[in-house]
Amino acid sequence: MHAPRPGAKSRLEFMRMKPVPRIRFSMLLLSMASVATMAMFLPLAGGPFGVRPALAADPFLRRTATVDVVERIGPSVVNITTEQIVESQSPFRPQSGTIDPRVEDFFGNFFEPRSQTVQNLGSGVIFDRQGHVLTNMHVIARASRVRVAIADGREFDAEVIGADERNDLAVLRILMDKKETLPFTRPGDSADLLVGEPVIAIGNPFGFSNSVTTGVISAVNRSVNAQGGVPFHGLLQTDALINPGNSGGPLLNAEGRLIGINVAIWGGAQGIGFAIPIDTAKRVIRELLLYGEVQPVWLGLEFQEIDPNLRPLLELPNGAHGVLINRVQAGSPAARAGIRRGDIVLGIDDRRVKSASSLNEMFKSMTDGQPIAFELFNNGDVRAVEARAEEMPPAVVSKIAYGMLGLDLSLSPTDRAFEISEVREGSGAEALGLRAGDYLIKINGVVLTDDEALRRAVARLRGNTRALVVVQRGPGRYHLTIPLQ
Repeated sequence: MHAPRPGAKSRLEFMRMKPVPRIRFSMLLLSMASVATMAMFLPLAGGPFGVRPALAADPFLRRTATVDVVERIGPSVVNITTEQIVESQSPFRPQSGTIDPRVEDFFGNFFEPRSQTVQNLGSGVIFDRQGHVLTNMHVIARASRVRVAIADGREFDAEVIGADERNDLAVLRILMDKKETLPFTRPGDSADLLVGEPVIAIGNPFGFSNSVTTGVISAVNRSVNAQGGVPFHGLLQTDALINPGNSGGPLLNAEGRLIGINVAIWGGAQGIGFAIPIDTAKRVIRELLLYGEVQPVWLGLEFQEIDPNLRPLLELPNGAHGVLINRVQAGSPAARAGIRRGDIVLGIDDRRVKSASSLNEMFKSMTDGQPIAFELFNNGDVRAVEARAEEMPPAVVSKIAYGMLGLDLSLSPTDRAFEISEVREGSGAEALGLRAGDYLIKINGVVLTDDEALRRAVARLRGNTRALVVVQRGPGRYHLTIPLQ
């Protein structure tokens, strides 16, 4: 498609334009003539036609709320440069994965592997006097070195304190002398945002440091799928221009409060950008500063898809979607909130629930202490309850492992692995031949060296149908796929 000539209208735009009626055009000319005539008789005070020139000190013309915010908050916005060492592939390496590995090795022997340093750019914001920086995880992913530059020209190395892939957030710490002082902006609140209120984005698009764009909150609580199909929920949508390099930069309101972290743009569109609400970011910050990662949480719910044959019995209205709660663990956060077996989850946090997999994805980004508003349906009535996510206790980890994997596990301090003490009858593990005395080494890539590792691995089983495990029996280790129940 050829680009239109400068000043040319697209066909769609042209078709939407309406010609000005001739009588209106005449009236317009007359009006303009009248204005010109009146201007001739105005006193020539201050400039041509009596129009007072704009003064530099006029606060109404130049010193807007945006200028004040940029002057106060801009110094705390940083440019992030990451370096990643990438090994170049042999030009003789066959592209097809069906080639015999011995052939690949043969051609590979003619090429000495070389490494090159690839740089990426992003943005961030300093949020405390200790020099901690909030940014996106994808900005610093796989980086071997991170450099941070602030608005006054100073540059520092930075270390990664922790990152959370599900919320695409990371916390860095600037490595500086104790005598150094840095500007910072404390996180604000995002619970009371108004659609249509003005916002300001500051960042490092395409390397143009501390660039400022403005717009409004276009919508709240958006759900989008990022590259790779990873869903993000509860995002802010804005028409403030966000470009590559803006990722991790702050989204501010007209008062200068930090209300979001810019994260993504909608490909192929202009004026559609997204930011992570700062209330979500604050919960993640707390977890990353304490543990270096977001701890797995639980609600004590088990749920399933609604069978079409059950819809008439459940009296679910036509067109309504949801998932059926088939179990609520006693004493769990869900039980304390009043959620019962047989309830149908229609939505959480004002987002519609269309399937069990979508509900699982929403739960995966939860953090400890996060309040979750449920919209439930049961016996023809709709009710609202609020549950608060909690850190997954050890007893729950054992129950989930036994229920989903069919394995009763106990930590072996000497072997730094989990010994299988019982295999549940009828489980997928029993069908594969696992037995008491075997050792469970890994679950989906997580090495099981302690109770915390097991908790992380078990928490990630939710919503999956199978798990890839490594089991040791005697001197041998075996990779197996266990169906989950």
